[in-house]
Amino acid sequence: MTPVCLETKQTVFNRAIELLSSTSSVCPVCMQRVAAIREQQGNTVYQVKRCPEHGTFRTVIWRGSIPFSSWLRPKKPSAPLQAFTEVHQGCPYDCGLCPDHGQHTCTALIEITNRCNLRCPVCFADAGAEQPSNEPSLSHIGFLYDQVMAGSGPSNIQLSGGEPTMREDLAEIIRLGRDKGFHFIQLNSNGLKLAADPCYAQKLKDAGLASVFLQFDGLKAATHIALRGRDLHRIKEQAIINCGKAGLGVVLVPTLVPGVNPQEIGAIIEYGARFAPTVRGVHFQPISYFGRFPEPPADRDRLTLPEVIELIELQSEGRISRDNFAPPACEHALCSFHGNFIVQEDGQLMPLGSGPTCCSTGEPQAIPALEGRQKSVNFTARQWSLPALPMANAQGCGCNGTDKPQDDLDRFLARARTHTFSLSAMAFQDVWNLDLERLRGCCIHIVSPAGKLIPFCAYNLTSNQGEPLYRGVERA
Repeated sequence: MTPVCLETKQTVFNRAIELLSSTSSVCPVCMQRVAAIREQQGNTVYQVKRCPEHGTFRTVIWRGSIPFSSWLRPKKPSAPLQAFTEVHQGCPYDCGLCPDHGQHTCTALIEITNRCNLRCPVCFADAGAEQPSNEPSLSHIGFLYDQVMAGSGPSNIQLSGGEPTMREDLAEIIRLGRDKGFHFIQLNSNGLKLAADPCYAQKLKDAGLASVFLQFDGLKAATHIALRGRDLHRIKEQAIINCGKAGLGVVLVPTLVPGVNPQEIGAIIEYGARFAPTVRGVHFQPISYFGRFPEPPADRDRLTLPEVIELIELQSEGRISRDNFAPPACEHALCSFHGNFIVQEDGQLMPLGSGPTCCSTGEPQAIPALEGRQKSVNFTARQWSLPALPMANAQGCGCNGTDKPQDDLDRFLARARTHTFSLSAMAFQDVWNLDLERLRGCCIHIVSPAGKLIPFCAYNLTSNQGEPLYRGVERA
């Protein structure tokens, strides 16, 4: 981060405001690049930016008792293996990736359809059509796979949409990705078709699918209705069961919306642990505001990473501690958190320590971007896949495949091989809080129809009137 040269404090409403550092962003109205600063007031950090034409915008980016400074990690950037665009206008207008981008692709999202069998109010992909509309052909998807390989080498692939299961050739798409050299392919799905057809998950597993990124917002009917338009809890559960029978790992992915479901965070974690080892973890996504929002979302409409960690600690009654989580090594430190656990036989989560993982080197030293990326690729593929289970009952039977009883160490090691569980969150950026320093360190890239690798937040970025920067725009 670039420190602010003038270390100034002023008093507003009898609260000291400290200028922390500077970065750059875009104006929410015209999306022109503007200077921005990070300032702290109490335990809240804001991004403040001013457009000469449209005025000043102030957005909360960090709030809670976890110190902002404790989360920062320096990173040594690493340029893409192959850049598909040149630098003309500068970030964020030359994505492709451009030579100035500081991180290789960790996960590449390929959108294979815009059709969907739900009409979710919180969808940022503009999905919902029942009939195909400019869906990429199988051969074009092969080209997109080739672009990912050329741009960043072997990466994790997430097939997305729309709802990917709307495509009849999904198994062929998965098989093609494996043939192209991608060993971890994950499906981003609402689970409706996985629940309806008990044989469908097995068909996808046989084609080479490793994991399902399952939309899962809570346990209450009101939550599902508010975010998805109908009560889907039983459908989600059946999808989990069918995936487990097929040998597919499942990651529960709640979109967290203030006033709707943050109070269910603890219950979602407990629910996921009940379905271990099929459920490999929970990946929280605080809502971002893409689309038409003429006025800035209020601070109360935001949920920041430290607040999610605090809610996990509170709702687990302290059994899961904030000390169990660390910032990432792959993407920018302000983008996410991650913690690793074992689901014990009583269903409780036991932390696996705070040493080096996919998300932490154990020391706040400069992390080479390429090294962090490779750790994340390898760890995610391993953790989010369902491991081969022993013939004995995977839930803990007190035996090791022989008549010899297990001692405590044997039982722990057996449990650790199968019942690891991750808790993580990703704070996506919108036009109100976009930080170009963070964007240049992004490792989650959407593959555009033209085969460019575009950071997730840039691809989905829209002005306050809903005008996109990349999605559906000619240059993408």
